[in-house]
Amino acid sequence: MTDAEADSPRTRGRYPKGIARRQEILDKAIDVFAKRGSQKTSLRAIAQEVGVTHAALTHYFGSLEELLVEVYRESQRRPDNGKQPPAASSPAMAMRVSAEKNRSIPGLVQLYSTLTAMALEDNHPAAQEFITDRFARLREEISRQVIELQDSGHLRADLDPAHVAALVIAASDGLQTQWLLDGAVDHEGALEMLDRLLTGGR
Repeated sequence: MTDAEADSPRTRGRYPKGIARRQEILDKAIDVFAKRGSQKTSLRAIAQEVGVTHAALTHYFGSLEELLVEVYRESQRRPDNGKQPPAASSPAMAMRVSAEKNRSIPGLVQLYSTLTAMALEDNHPAAQEFITDRFARLREEISRQVIELQDSGHLRADLDPAHVAALVIAASDGLQTQWLLDGAVDHEGALEMLDRLLTGGR
């Protein structure tokens, strides 16, 4: 009996066994992608690396694109080792902390870049929805943070919150891409400089 047969569509949606099996596969896939990234490959090859059947992978995730989205989404739910941005800092510092952590998981950073590139193509609806929603959520969260920091006097009052949010995301993602291509790029240092610009040198 294959993994997919053991966990039929009925058990997948209704019973703990199916949910637990899907999570187990997802956890293994995250570890694989953290090491190898999302280099062009097939579901069959990934299934072999994860240690499950191809049928099980397609049963739980349907397509390579859906698997990539779920792997990245689930990886973001994992604990961040307790690292938090300094209090009363700009959003750029929060991105700097993330950039520092990402140096230990280049494969997942590369996966995110792959999903972003896929989202620009019309034939990748899962990636497009995920990345579009993520950008919208980040812009909203950062805009709220900017307003709070401006109200408390920790961020320049002459800055448009929506523009700051878009700029911080663009800077972080762009620097991340540069770092993937050239490890000598000081991703964290550039974001720290942006932090000083946004806080007026505080």
